[in-house]
Amino acid sequence: MDFKKSRHIFFDFDGTVIDTGKGVKNGVKYALEHYGFKIPDTSVLNGFMGPPLSDSFPRFYGFSAEKTEEAIEVYREYYREKGVHEFELYPGIENLLKTLRDHGRDLFIASTKPEKFVKLIMADAGLDKYFRFIGGATLDGSMEDKPDIINYVLANNSDLDRSSSVMIGDRKFDINGAKICGLPSIAVLYGYGSREELEEAGADAFASSTGELLDLLI
Repeated sequence: MDFKKSRHIFFDFDGTVIDTGKGVKNGVKYALEHYGFKIPDTSVLNGFMGPPLSDSFPRFYGFSAEKTEEAIEVYREYYREKGVHEFELYPGIENLLKTLRDHGRDLFIASTKPEKFVKLIMADAGLDKYFRFIGGATLDGSMEDKPDIINYVLANNSDLDRSSSVMIGDRKFDINGAKICGLPSIAVLYGYGSREELEEAGADAFASSTGELLDLLI
């Protein structure tokens, strides 16, 4: 598949554009400790990177729907004040984005993270200027699955052509969402998903670094 013909490039956010792991996992730790769990090492929380929190709290800790809703609010107490500032840029990411824009590509974010937080972090990191549209989940949970987010971005950019678009992400949720929405996908291996996970999901190509990703796209 020739991705050099892709004019519209969709990026996942967490684990793809910015490493927000520290803030997310510290927020989850804060919420879990509120309920009496002891989390000495946040590396055990890597599974929270990618899917919506509404899926992860029940999956990993057996929370009920009501308790999950409460836990998300506790998480956000931490995240609003501290977690939103706890991030790092992936090596070469700004060069990647700038080069893509300089070559006439339109860039979009399609994230299951609440859009409010994505926009705050992107502005803080100075990367928002490279993107035509930043799409994320709603705070009330009414839109938080990856296919819904991708379709939301598509709906708000009516000139987009799916045949010249590609989805880039680091977890199976990104690859599966792309498939459901009829987009090809590139899996990045520097994020939170394993190669095995991404191969099983059926990614069309793989990039181990932002440099390799650029080589696929330009």
